[in-house]
Amino acid sequence: MSRAASADIDLNAILHNYRLAKRLAPASCAVAVIKADAYGHGAVAVARALHGDADAFAVACIEEALELREAGITLPILLLEGFFEEDELETIAREQLWCTIHSPHQIEALKRTRLPQPIHVWLKLDSGMHRVGISPPDYQTTYNTLRGLQNVGDVVLMTHLACADELNSPNTDAQIACFDAASAGLEAPASLANSAATLAWPQAHRNWLRPGMMLYGASPFTHPQDHADHLQPAMTLHSRIIAIRDLQAGDSIGYGADYVCKHPSRVATVAMGYGDGYPRQAKSGTPVMVKGRRTGLVGRVSMDMLSIDVTELPDAQVGDTVEFWGKNLSLNEVADYCNTIPYTLVTGISRRVPRRYRASASARPGKVPADPAGVSTGLDPESRIPSIPLA
Repeated sequence: MSRAASADIDLNAILHNYRLAKRLAPASCAVAVIKADAYGHGAVAVARALHGDADAFAVACIEEALELREAGITLPILLLEGFFEEDELETIAREQLWCTIHSPHQIEALKRTRLPQPIHVWLKLDSGMHRVGISPPDYQTTYNTLRGLQNVGDVVLMTHLACADELNSPNTDAQIACFDAASAGLEAPASLANSAATLAWPQAHRNWLRPGMMLYGASPFTHPQDHADHLQPAMTLHSRIIAIRDLQAGDSIGYGADYVCKHPSRVATVAMGYGDGYPRQAKSGTPVMVKGRRTGLVGRVSMDMLSIDVTELPDAQVGDTVEFWGKNLSLNEVADYCNTIPYTLVTGISRRVPRRYRASASARPGKVPADPAGVSTGLDPESRIPSIPLA
């Protein structure tokens, strides 16, 4: 019998969330962001489930893109960090990947290299986040330089919003204004909206959305938000009770003996720990669900096990399922108890936790999808790359 811990992935929920993004901006295309193994949900399975709906995918780096190509994913794939070494450009061209350009050294590499065909580029503006991107005074000159290179095909204008999850912050409007000023007069499609901006900042929607975390059903906001409240959680992390014991007042639990029972308690041990990716910093009281009822952690999380209080659940028994987040327990709430964010929880689930997928028959993982032209393999650009809309 295998270890009980698993992460159930509802691919229909991911599809629902992608379609929600498209409904919020019906005139826009949407790049489904599936970097970091689709935020821990399994990039290949998610890409296959979205293949009939998605306009394009986005990943962080070429290794993630090649995994998708090898799995038969033929839609456009955007490299959000662009290329790191000049010799990657030939692979980018061959695999017809889209490439973010954010630095002068990348442009110099594009000038030096001879490619078999032009590549589609997304030109990133640093509108105020100050990680990567072309500075506003240099943006139009850089755009014109790219348009003059034989190695460059279509160009999309892009930036990244630092505070879109803070609905009262003035930063988002300031960044949008910076982008509009820097790109004024340029005849090219634009992309500004991440998940938070897709949900709450319609002025940022433009030609291409970039929904990421919202695809997996977690709200980017710390408070209720009308559109985010319609997201469906995609991952349910659970395991089973493997032992139950009755403890007396004064008995301690787990490493460090830093949790001491204040009264007679019934405590269950569950096969889940930080070796599975459950956060070690989860404090006593962090909620879990047992048979549809809520209780909480007691004591420290160890590598393979943790303890929960089932004193008020007298019918709890060995073998019962424990849900750590998912359909019945908000990922955002658990993240708050752990002093972290939903992103770190789902991307931290380790490979020893099997992902089990649920989907409609047309979206089951394991079936390599045909592209819109009915071709399941091959890289014919005419059958795969959609036109890029202008504003």
